[in-house]
Parts: sequence; structure tokens; C-alpha cells
Amino acid sequence: MNPVNPIRVLLADDQTLVRAAFAMLVESARDMEVVGQAGTGAEAVELARSERADLVVMDIRMPELDGIEATRLIAADDDLAGVKVLILTTYDTDEHILEALRAGASGFLVKDTRPADLLAAIRTVAAGDSLLSPGPTSRLIARVLSAPVLPRTSAAGPDGLTDRERQVLTLVARGLNNTEVAESLGLSPLTAKTHVSRIMSKLGARDRAQLVIAAYESGLVTPGEG
Repeated sequence: MNPVNPIRVLLADDQTLVRAAFAMLVESARDMEVVGQAGTGAEAVELARSERADLVVMDIRMPELDGIEATRLIAADDDLAGVKVLILTTYDTDEHILEALRAGASGFLVKDTRPADLLAAIRTVAAGDSLLSPGPTSRLIARVLSAPVLPRTSAAGPDGLTDRERQVLTLVARGLNNTEVAESLGLSPLTAKTHVSRIMSKLGARDRAQLVIAAYESGLVTPGEG
């Protein structure tokens, strides 16, 4: 028996066989169900609206409308405020990943990830957390930030944050979760969570993924820092 409220997953990939494989995997999990499959970004946006998916597993490269623009449209739609996007890509060095995170994606995975890890990622993102692998994310941001012309993220940077909030943002950017942030700074988990929520509000960030980008782009955290 499935739970009363399984995670409603929408699969968006232009390769039919890939979608079919992911669908079989997702349907094998007791706490998930596939509510739609899209072969283009436009279809993904339409199905996200019509099927009320909780999470979209989104490929970056698709015809008509790519996964980045589809993610941006989903993130900008107030009626889809609860829909999370998990980006799938062929390589963790894909520079488009950063664009997808800026557009509103909550994290990314490479397509050759283990089945159990994909299911775990869906649960993590659906629960409201970001899925950021510190190593690949740090390398990716470092390379893109070295480009001469860099589009700015919607998050405004750390201006206006208190010293404590800057400390919290620094730790979030290094991949720590709320519990780890609390332990590092001698705070309660609830206090750490409150700080993160306030930082997101101040910076206009959709989730922790955009906090990471804001921290790197503002120079609060430097690529390669431990």
C-alpha cells in the first residue's frame, strides 16, 4: 500500500527510454507516484500545472523549451509555489546547472547516479531541502564566476545581514545542513533554522541553493575554501 499522500513526481526528459526507466524506479517506491511524463520543457510546465506535481525531475537539454527556462517558468508561477525542481544532467561540470539553480531548481544530480540515490534525492528535495553536492557545486561555481560577464542571481547578496547571519550563510554555502550549522555555532537547531529562513527572506532566495549562489557571487565565500 502507498502512503496516504505519496510524493507526486513529474518526469521531464526528451528520451523516452530514460523516462520509462525513471518511471519504473519511482513507481517502485512506496512513497512516490509518477503523475506525468514530459518530452519537452513546455510539456513539463503544462503538466506541472495540470497534475499538481510535488516535484519535477527535469532534464536540462530538451526541445522547444529547455529545462532551465521551464524551471524558471515554474518557479515564477505563484500557483506552483510548492513545486520543486530537481535537475538531471549528464555531467556534474555542466555550466548550465548554475543557470538552473538561479532559475529556481532545488538541486541537481548526474544521470548515472545510483537508483537508491535518485529516490533519496527526490525525498530530500520534496521535503523542502536543497540537494547540493559541495564538491561539484563549488567547482562549478568557481569556473562560472571566472567568466568575464556574469548574470547576477535574483538574490541580492549578503548586504543587510547581521554578523551572525553572515556566519550562518557561510556555513550553508559550504554544504552544512541546519543541524550542522547549529552545532558549529553553538546554537539550537530551531535557532539555526530561523536564521536560515530570515536570510532567505532578506536575500529574496527561493531556497538554500540560491543562498549558496548568493554567498559565492558576493564574495562571502571563495571557491576552494574549506
